[in-house]
Amino acid sequence: MNREKIEKILSEIEAPYIKQDLISAKTVKDIIIIDNQVSIFIQFGYPVAGIKEELSRKIKAALSEQDTSECIVEISSKIVSHTAQKGTQLLPNVKNTIAVASGKGGVGKSTTSVNLALALQAEGANVGILDADIYGPSQPRMLGLKGKPDSLDGKTVEPKENYQVQSMSIGYLIDEETPMIWRGPMVTGALEQLLNDTNWRDLDYLVIDLPPGTGDIQLTLCQKIPVSGALIVTTPQDIALLDAKKALKMFEKVQVPVLGVVENMSTHICSQCGNEEHIFGRGGGESMAEQYGIELLGSLPLDIQIREGVDNGKPTVALDPESVISENYRDIARNVAAKISLQAKDYTNKFPKIVIENN
Repeated sequence: MNREKIEKILSEIEAPYIKQDLISAKTVKDIIIIDNQVSIFIQFGYPVAGIKEELSRKIKAALSEQDTSECIVEISSKIVSHTAQKGTQLLPNVKNTIAVASGKGGVGKSTTSVNLALALQAEGANVGILDADIYGPSQPRMLGLKGKPDSLDGKTVEPKENYQVQSMSIGYLIDEETPMIWRGPMVTGALEQLLNDTNWRDLDYLVIDLPPGTGDIQLTLCQKIPVSGALIVTTPQDIALLDAKKALKMFEKVQVPVLGVVENMSTHICSQCGNEEHIFGRGGGESMAEQYGIELLGSLPLDIQIREGVDNGKPTVALDPESVISENYRDIARNVAAKISLQAKDYTNKFPKIVIENN
């Protein structure tokens, strides 16, 4: 089998999540043919650990239909920085940032954020999460972490880590029951400090768990912090969709790409009888996606295990990685990362710094 024939076969296999074939997507980095052995090297711009084996089998099966040569398929990922909104610069040691917003509280945004971060990590990425909800930080409890972060130089802090995910939250710096009675400028200043004074370590993705609403923190994020893309979390309920649409329009106005919408609590399955009910309505996330020309990235059930997991510091993706719900989160994570990979790359950190001196 020659190279041209192999490329033709690969051009008929779709690259997951990006609606292009493997050749058009430029994922095929090399094809080596030695005697009766074919080695194919494929590299994605997003993490794909959960689907590598399935894709490898698909490629081998397609080739074996045309030839009896031994086939070796190696699949890897190389995640690079992508552009954010105008007027912002990349954060040190952070390649991409993902803002998770809802517009309304109580729809499971923080739960989605932490499981998204864990899912990206499970797929093979280096991930961090910033709890941007200064008034109601929840990530310390969800990640099962307590205590103040370390500071090696007295000026910056080290992120706390659990489940191989780096994290930072105002919740690490105050008592859990202490209210933050701060005005807007203090809150936005604290957010900038948490983000910029944390020594993030080589992150492919930083997930930012936003507070509900479209106020100071969200505007600060969009004006001063690079955001690769935003994810909108909603429930099917009409009142939640109204606020989710406001969040979406806010990101559009500040030129932050909206990656898609996640419909949380889409159905409830009775733990006693197994009956499935749409207790918050049906199809809200799908209709919102159609209305604004974005993608419904996934639907998640109202499940007691999800709630118990985050309450006990053991989110679903970490506690039960083989479950159907964990696979749903990982599917959403791959989809989100794939969409970011299609955006323009950011080469600013590759440019040398030019210093002009007067001699």
